Amino acid sequence: MVVPPAQKLRIASWNLLHGEQIPPAANLSAQQWKENLITATQAINEKLRPDFLGLQEVDYMQPRSGNLNQTKVIADALGFKYWSFMPAITGTPGESWQKVVDLDQALINQSTDNVSVKIDHSSAPAPSYGIGFVTNQPVKKIYVKQLGRSLIGMPLAIPKVQPGSAEKPNGFKLIYIKDEPRVAITAELESGLTITNTHLSFAPGVNVFQLNKLAKHLQNLPGLQLLIGDMNLPGNLPQKLATVGGNWSSLVKQNTYPSWKPGIQFDYLLSKKEDLAKFEAVALPSISNLQLSDHIPIGAEISFN
Repeated sequence: MVVPPAQKLRIASWNLLHGEQIPPAANLSAQQWKENLITATQAINEKLRPDFLGLQEVDYMQPRSGNLNQTKVIADALGFKYWSFMPAITGTPGESWQKVVDLDQALINQSTDNVSVKIDHSSAPAPSYGIGFVTNQPVKKIYVKQLGRSLIGMPLAIPKVQPGSAEKPNGFKLIYIKDEPRVAITAELESGLTITNTHLSFAPGVNVFQLNKLAKHLQNLPGLQLLIGDMNLPGNLPQKLATVGGNWSSLVKQNTYPSWKPGIQFDYLLSKKEDLAKFEAVALPSISNLQLSDHIPIGAEISFN
């Protein structure tokens, strides 16, 4: 049961594409990566004012994105005390990487900031990639879940731009991508609200399997639950295909991809239908022109009855 003062909370989700500038730019300095991320976060705060922001495609100490702890940068930009980063892999997507086996040990947050993901028992911070969240709400407990991956990669569309162009992307180009392990992180808030953030596989069928595997896992967790993140499923399919452990309902209908001309919804805020009588959800404004990531954030203000 949600308790005061959390009678209203603003919940949002954002796939930040490891802070990639849109259109992509080469040879950005670490400071430019950080400034771009802070500027986009400030724009999100100005328009959405989130109390909880779920993040997908997050880098941690990656050379490709300025060696930043991106989750912490976003938390600091919002003035949030609580943040957690859940690496799905160590290494770099699309290059060389390893699956994170022990998710509980690998979790990095404000309490374990000096304890890094390690490769081969090295004490040096390992570049990693995954999901996370930032919030101004006290967190009672964190749960993590492995969801597996597609063993077969797929050609994926990425923004196509002319080198040196400052214009919006002009269409897409296809590149073959090997799927990474997918994970979920759940924050049980002290208010009684439990929020799970995930990023499902791009492989059709695999993402549906992962969605229901996660829904089954959530049956055992307490609190009034929300499931948020990049589901990689268009057309409100998560609501239609999440069939394990009860029915789910999409709280916001809003196209989130591609960011420069949103025409597809891949990002969702879901609630169990049985809980809909306990709160009201109002969609937060759509954000355009962040010039960061190929997704735009999605959010809702939750008012509890």
